[in-house]
Amino acid sequence: MESENSMTMQQAQEKMKVYEEVFDIVRLLDENSIGKIKKQDVNDNDISMLPCECYSFWNKTHPCDNCISLKAFNEKSQRTKLEFLNSDIYEVISKYVEIDGKPYVMELLKQLDDDTMLDLEGHDKLLGKLTMYTEKLYKDAITGAYNRSYYEDEIKTVNSSAGVAVIDLDDFKLYNDTYGHNAGDIVLATVAKTIRKSIRKNDVFVRYGGDEFVLVMPKIEEETFNKKLEEIKNNIRSADIPGYTRLKLSVSIGGVIAKNETVEDAVVRADKLMYQAKNEKDMVVTQNGAFDEDSMDVLHERERIKQQILIVDDSEMNREILTEMLKSEYKILEACNGEECLYMLQQYGTGISIVLLDIVMSKMDGFQVLSVMNRNHWIEDIPVVMISSEDSESYIRRAYEMGVSDYISRPFDAKIVYQRVSNTIKLYAKQRRLITLIIDQIYEKEKNNRMMIGILSQIVEFRNGESGLHVQNINILTGMLIERLVQKTDKYNITWAEGVIITTASALHDIGKIGIDEKILNKPGKLTDEEFEIMKTHTVIGASILEDLDVYRNEELVKTARDICRWHHERYDGKGYPDGLKGDEIPISAQVVSLADVYDALVSKRVYKKSFTHEQAMKMILNGECGQFNPILLECLVDIQGRIKEEMSYGLDEREQKQRNMSMQAPKMLGNNWEFSGGGI
Repeated sequence: MESENSMTMQQAQEKMKVYEEVFDIVRLLDENSIGKIKKQDVNDNDISMLPCECYSFWNKTHPCDNCISLKAFNEKSQRTKLEFLNSDIYEVISKYVEIDGKPYVMELLKQLDDDTMLDLEGHDKLLGKLTMYTEKLYKDAITGAYNRSYYEDEIKTVNSSAGVAVIDLDDFKLYNDTYGHNAGDIVLATVAKTIRKSIRKNDVFVRYGGDEFVLVMPKIEEETFNKKLEEIKNNIRSADIPGYTRLKLSVSIGGVIAKNETVEDAVVRADKLMYQAKNEKDMVVTQNGAFDEDSMDVLHERERIKQQILIVDDSEMNREILTEMLKSEYKILEACNGEECLYMLQQYGTGISIVLLDIVMSKMDGFQVLSVMNRNHWIEDIPVVMISSEDSESYIRRAYEMGVSDYISRPFDAKIVYQRVSNTIKLYAKQRRLITLIIDQIYEKEKNNRMMIGILSQIVEFRNGESGLHVQNINILTGMLIERLVQKTDKYNITWAEGVIITTASALHDIGKIGIDEKILNKPGKLTDEEFEIMKTHTVIGASILEDLDVYRNEELVKTARDICRWHHERYDGKGYPDGLKGDEIPISAQVVSLADVYDALVSKRVYKKSFTHEQAMKMILNGECGQFNPILLECLVDIQGRIKEEMSYGLDEREQKQRNMSMQAPKMLGNNWEFSGGGI
């Protein structure tokens, strides 16, 4: 120990008298006091028992997390730090000394005022460190906005006249779940950057939650404030997301003008308005109404487009009770039995947000309704909540097994009914939006695949002397047939992804013709028996081409295309070729493409024949003149013939056909409903 740190008690007291002329507090901590700090042996209810006088000075009831006296004692060194109390800064020096051979810490504390001398370099260093500390403490790393800690510490309790807005990013969880957290971070950064471009330097911008921001705009006129919020909403809608060009953002905004109230109270009011805006999304709602670029009467428009609830119960009184509970927020449709329910489901489709369904009813009960909804896949798109006095375990279990989302027993509790209905509607709405995002993502990734398949198919058709529309027509017809087949029966258990693959793979059905002599392909008259046998080999050639793709052989698209190539000329009665398969020995993918191929061949002009009308073609197919087909598929063809006549381009010239077919290219799925028309090329 150096001599300057070793002294007698008398020398220590003399030094402390000198220090007291400079410092506000000078004291000695002995080994016993330091030991109490170590053990945190403190009675929080009795400040007088505290071993450290600085606790009461700092308004603390426990040792500092960074107690420099403890560190100086342990290290036998001198330590210095700055301590903040409100807006004042204090310098604290703790120095280890030995007095009469015993260890002590001498603490010196002084408030730094305007007269405290710091040279320019020291001033800049101190300012830089304090600024850096504040940045780390109060700035959000992703968006650069102030964080929630800043809101809580600095502005929450401030009384001021200001415009206060809560801005919520619509569907942020879906972006994270679908594209990953990196995309979510980019979205947040983009939104924050867009908002900052629209606000003033003295406005306070806070990331309030995961996807929620608070904006405080001091001393702003209400009209200007409303226009500024509308500007922010529009700018975010048109913002480009780096690396994710297909993403389109929107926000829901609630805004109020705060007068003689805390920011916290204004945020509570703005938050309620934000949730009103969120019912529609991409909307601004302020304390005096909703604002939109097209209309100042959006709230009146919302009444017209309220979400619809279908209440199905044979008791008029029960329907009236439920209607009274829900009518303020929802548009109510009523059905008094299962048959009326199914009629309304057919009429409104996914325009119905939820069905409240009784079990015991005349004509058709609730379980029969659920059976039909499952068969038509409506249950996947339209949630059902069972409302019944039947509360036996067997009834409830059966209802859940048939796909209901919730089960509410009578008598009704209005708050519970409202909340569970609201939660179910929100859950299904998020699911639909997630599916839409996923479908867009799949389509974007598969676009190049479809393009290459289309080019290859067109090459084959060019050799065949056709117009090039045959592949497109088969593609669209296959999509229509699969869509109807899935609605009609679950026998083949075709998923949406499998339907897309079949529709896409249908474009390769005749790829084997690339190995057939052009003289046979383009012969204007009837083929000889020998030529026909050669023509039949295009099925085997096409399958072989795909089987020889070593790298891609096991890909589902290639395997499905291989099945279609080989067996799209098989017939349900076993009289087709090349293998004479019968019934469902023929893969359903090949059966669907086979029927589409025959129909298109009949209604299209060929080098060897004129085109038949739709009516003639349907008659020939249904009479078995073109071979036997799966009876279920024939029913599907009959069911969609109106769509074929309306949507397909037969009868138009080639240029018009191509333009119309191209408008049907992208595969779609509305909610969980199938729409495969044009899902391939």
